[in-house]
Amino acid sequence: MTGDELFFFNDMPGIIPLYDALAQFICQRFPDVSVKVQKSQITFKARYGFAFVSLRRMKGCPETFLIFSLGLPSRLDSPRVAVATEPYPGRWTTHFILSGPEQLDEELKGWIETAYTFAQRK
Repeated sequence: MTGDELFFFNDMPGIIPLYDALAQFICQRFPDVSVKVQKSQITFKARYGFAFVSLRRMKGCPETFLIFSLGLPSRLDSPRVAVATEPYPGRWTTHFILSGPEQLDEELKGWIETAYTFAQRK
């Protein structure tokens, strides 16, 4: 993890283990991915951004959390989805509220794979 990534979580250091597990999975599974840290978001991109981390508070957020967003080709019907929007036809921005490493399960990993593949086709 870079200094920029650590600084991003300065106000919520308790969520670093979750972010670290998420970032390790993404970067090991997709070696061509780069990580861009900005003031309000961390972007994982290969050809295009496909996964995003932010700390903006949404309704239903626990005390320690991160918002994990994926760009998907279709609406995801799951109770795990906090918010889903279709910014343009055929692209769904899907937000999840994550609070612990146990949430990085096979289902979420499958959605990450879908987002990565979708971003490569654009």
